[in-house]
Amino acid sequence: MPELAESIRAIKEGAKEDRFTYLTILQYHVTSPEVLPTLNEVLDQDAELTQEIGWDLVQMLLGIEGSETCLETVARLGNPREVVIKLMEALEGLTVGWNEVIVDVDEPGVVPDSKIPGKFITLLGMLAILHRRIETKYPSRFLGPSLVKVFEAYQPTPEMTASVINLVYSLSGRKRPPLPTRKSSVHVANPDQDGDASKNAPDPEAEQEDPKEEAMERKLLQSFVTCILQRYVNAHDMLWSPRLLEVYNPKKIVPGRKTMTEAFRQDEGLQQRDGVVGQLVVSFRIRYLVICIKTNLTKALLRDLNLDKCPKEFVTSIFGGPLLTDPLAAFDDFSSADDIHFSPGGAVCLIAYWIFSKDVFGSDSPQPEMHIFPDHALMLARFLGSEAQAEITANPGIADALLAIGLGLEHRNLVKEVEAMNLMVYHHNLTLISAFHPDIQVRNAATSFAGSLLHAEPDDQIRLDILEDLLENCMFAALKACAVTWLKEEIITARQESLPNQFASPEVVERLQYVLFPDMQSLNETVGSDLVDFWTQNQLFLLQVANFAYFLFAGYRELVPAGMGAAVGQRFVEPVVAAAERLQEAYRGAPDDDQMQFGILVDRLRSLGLQ
Repeated sequence: MPELAESIRAIKEGAKEDRFTYLTILQYHVTSPEVLPTLNEVLDQDAELTQEIGWDLVQMLLGIEGSETCLETVARLGNPREVVIKLMEALEGLTVGWNEVIVDVDEPGVVPDSKIPGKFITLLGMLAILHRRIETKYPSRFLGPSLVKVFEAYQPTPEMTASVINLVYSLSGRKRPPLPTRKSSVHVANPDQDGDASKNAPDPEAEQEDPKEEAMERKLLQSFVTCILQRYVNAHDMLWSPRLLEVYNPKKIVPGRKTMTEAFRQDEGLQQRDGVVGQLVVSFRIRYLVICIKTNLTKALLRDLNLDKCPKEFVTSIFGGPLLTDPLAAFDDFSSADDIHFSPGGAVCLIAYWIFSKDVFGSDSPQPEMHIFPDHALMLARFLGSEAQAEITANPGIADALLAIGLGLEHRNLVKEVEAMNLMVYHHNLTLISAFHPDIQVRNAATSFAGSLLHAEPDDQIRLDILEDLLENCMFAALKACAVTWLKEEIITARQESLPNQFASPEVVERLQYVLFPDMQSLNETVGSDLVDFWTQNQLFLLQVANFAYFLFAGYRELVPAGMGAAVGQRFVEPVVAAAERLQEAYRGAPDDDQMQFGILVDRLRSLGLQ
């Protein structure tokens, strides 16, 4: 290793040599942070030199701590078209780097290679400067590939997301206002805004821009933002739909229990996970505003990009346009702004945020021009596709966003625009979120929404068909238990309001008795692990049915068809009670909760007197 003094002298004097020789000198001597001030002085004072060798310095400097100033000088004085190509190569290297390390999914901000986010932030700062310097007939041909490489290298950490927002602000021609001081804010380097733009060298190959390019660039940035938004929301539990339920149904909040809305307002960990760049949510006027990355992407930033409205055409494009998981990937084929599409998942998150921020924070977000039927139903069906479980598991944030949209539309009484609608299919899709979403709060919100829509359907035949379909065909005990609860609520409402519908007559129990009280006599021969497995899979449904049976036979006896009690006792009650008592004995000494569940089931069924 050369001495520091020797390296400093070589860097200064070597600039007199030819460019190839000087690059060789730099490769040998530029290996530590101590020489970087000298190199930056040389580059800053000799713009012609920097223009010629700048693109060769990107990879050389990127791995050296403290090289940001030198790289900023390269971005301001180097040939912008050449340097931007090297930046794209460097971003591609970061993408490979992410794939070589394991990202902590529980704490996305913590990664084994801590240098990757820093390099990403530095490269995006350079990109912001370079793209504002490039003057070409078709700037979108540089912007499109750059945004693709940024998206491929991006991971949804707070710092990297803040850097992306800096980039979009710069490329949209806006400057970000000063950041407020708050724990949840994330500050990252932003040389395009904070540096001296007067030092930017002109593009040596400048051309007059094609008039169509402005629309192309704007649409590229819009598409890019929706892609980033989708990835970020999928990586962080926003819990939009459960929080909306708290706002819409304050009477259901348990006194003394902290709500999710309060948790997001008060908990420092949630604020740190969600919050960044608070000045972008200027329209929020509620004093306990939680400033979050999604807010920043979907309010002021998107207003700058002319994406602050939600017309019918925008909504229709989500379920009527091409199904693209990466809309930027085909940038080579873009010939006009109409060829560029938004990320469908990101667009869904935009609409969800607009609804959420207006109802929770009181913002002036745009009103989506849509209804549950047909718009949201088509949107939900397209998202779930033929592999609902895989889609919900892979995109939990979009599932939550879709649910939030549905809740918001129902709250606004925007249920149907046309008479023709298929509630059963839509209800089924909601129950899929109830079954497969990884977060129990979102599952509960989906269940609540499904129940609310069911009860709101004016046609009692449709309501009964949906309940029968769930009880007969659903493989999830929790959802079947919900169907039993909804049936009970329908029967109670029919009596209390003296409704002359099917739920007020014995025909409804006659029709459903074999899916409510199926033949369980095979349990008499089920033992050991098979019996334990049966209980594990079906306990929620069995307990709810036992409660429903008590409700029916003790309080609504007039709805029980003649002779049904004895039949239910023989095929359902007797074998289930016997199986529960065997399990009770087998689980003796087990946790009290298990014993209590067995006891409730046995006592409830025995009290019917049907054995």
